Amino acid sequence: MPQPKLVIAGGNGFLGQHLARYFEPLGFRVVVLARGAGAGPDYARWDGRTLGPWVAELEGAAALVNLAGRTVDCRYTAANKRAIIASRTESTRVLGAAVAACAVPPRVWLNSSTATIYADTPGELPANTEAAGIIGEGFSVEVARAWEEAFAACPAPATRKVALRTAIVLGRDGGAFPVMARLARWGLGSPQGNGRQWMSWLHITDFCRAVQFLLNEPTAAGAFNLCAPQPLPNRDFMALLRQELRPWLQLPQPEWLLEVGAFVLRTETELIFKSRKVYPQRMLESGFTFGFPTCEMAVRDLLRA
Repeated sequence: MPQPKLVIAGGNGFLGQHLARYFEPLGFRVVVLARGAGAGPDYARWDGRTLGPWVAELEGAAALVNLAGRTVDCRYTAANKRAIIASRTESTRVLGAAVAACAVPPRVWLNSSTATIYADTPGELPANTEAAGIIGEGFSVEVARAWEEAFAACPAPATRKVALRTAIVLGRDGGAFPVMARLARWGLGSPQGNGRQWMSWLHITDFCRAVQFLLNEPTAAGAFNLCAPQPLPNRDFMALLRQELRPWLQLPQPEWLLEVGAFVLRTETELIFKSRKVYPQRMLESGFTFGFPTCEMAVRDLLRA
């Protein structure tokens, strides 16, 4: 029986590296498509826009996972906005063209999206599910909608397609969590702004397990919320960090100070202040079980010695 192949587009980052380490012991050959590809047979260079020799890697693949997209951790200038959207839509469209060119296309294509497609959900409003979620407004929603529309427009009749509406993924070696933990150690573990904004999240191990589950679930198609089943307010998340790290100093983080900090660091406070309250209804109904269903479990695991 031939070795199954998993192709990860944009796989040099935090999520892609974890997926590679997770799937290789399961017997997969993992091939990474990257602009700055490394040496060896398990890397293929692409530009995320045009077809090339890398297309051959998709032939007969068990699965394609697309994680490609320029970071949103920047100022939302007109040029950056264009680049953020283009990096997602262009890579998705060229992958669609590559899948269409395959004699034996990938059996399943999991394409990144984002849980920020939903509206800002403050207070006690119900969490957004795939069926009943309220699609929001603003630039982050524009990005998500353009991404999913590009994905939906790719004809792939022999390939099952899944859009991953992923929340903030927590890991000790990448993403936002190490930065937040370091700041909390330095005394910035207080609520950010009023602290009432909701935070949807997912442990990196459960992200990899969810990808495996969706890869193997033959009826899974369409959009899935990838987030733990228990979102929590920002103030509770920051309290968990303080509880585990026990910093000797606690400085306030009013909204005006965070706005100044975001300007200096060339980023946007929407990444902090938007209230993301999302529920993984389809994952749970499909039978997926979370290894880290509560944020307390996840934070303790990630901060352990």
